[in-house]
Amino acid sequence: MKKSNTSTERLDKLREIVSALRDPENGCPWDIEQTFSSIAPYAIEEAYEVFDAVSKENWVNLENELGDLLLQTVYQSQIASEKGLFDLDSVISKVSRKMIDRHPHVFDESSPERTIDEQMVEWESIKEKERSIEADSGALAGIALALPALTRSFKIQQRASRVGFDWKSISPVYDKILEEIEEIKNASVSETEVEIREELGDLLFSVVNLARHLSIEPEDALRRANLKFIKRFDYIEKAASKKHQALKSMSETQWEGQWEEAKKNEKS
Repeated sequence: MKKSNTSTERLDKLREIVSALRDPENGCPWDIEQTFSSIAPYAIEEAYEVFDAVSKENWVNLENELGDLLLQTVYQSQIASEKGLFDLDSVISKVSRKMIDRHPHVFDESSPERTIDEQMVEWESIKEKERSIEADSGALAGIALALPALTRSFKIQQRASRVGFDWKSISPVYDKILEEIEEIKNASVSETEVEIREELGDLLFSVVNLARHLSIEPEDALRRANLKFIKRFDYIEKAASKKHQALKSMSETQWEGQWEEAKKNEKS
């Protein structure tokens, strides 16, 4: 078999492989049964694995994970092609057109040079124009339901802020968090689980708003906090193991002491 020499040929080869896998007569039984819905979760999983590889700076793994993510695009496009909806060529054409339209300062010689901030404003303006021609064209339309809740909340609040729904300073944001804490305290005493959950959601939403006002991605902040907790807990676990002490036998005072020791160890 002749070896492919270009990216286009390699992409065509991948498309042929996926088509063969889905062939009703000679394909793979598992692949033949897949639908838009059944295969969609894999795209989310692969996107997270790409993020994980980048976070770990594992470039060999990143190459593999990007391939897996590309496969999801080809796979969904193949299903769509079989149904006469669209195909991979139209997917590539549309995203190419979109990137050109959203970067007039690069592809349009008559467009003036812009700073990064000006570029971001124009980017959002172009996206709003794109949404305005869609059936659901509200300010909050098009924010993916499958996004992690913290990220989706952040995007919702960003959109609302762009049309004027926002506090001018950060002080009321802190006040709102304190207000929500009091409400959840009260709810935990006298309200139902449904109402407590609602108040907790309000608190989390307010914390995301604080992150937005501080220009911090809440998902990234929580991810870092998770890693920090794991590192400190691992320190305590190893310290207890050296002393042949079961974690469940440790008192609250011992846990607090070990936690403070783990924090100091981070700084040493």
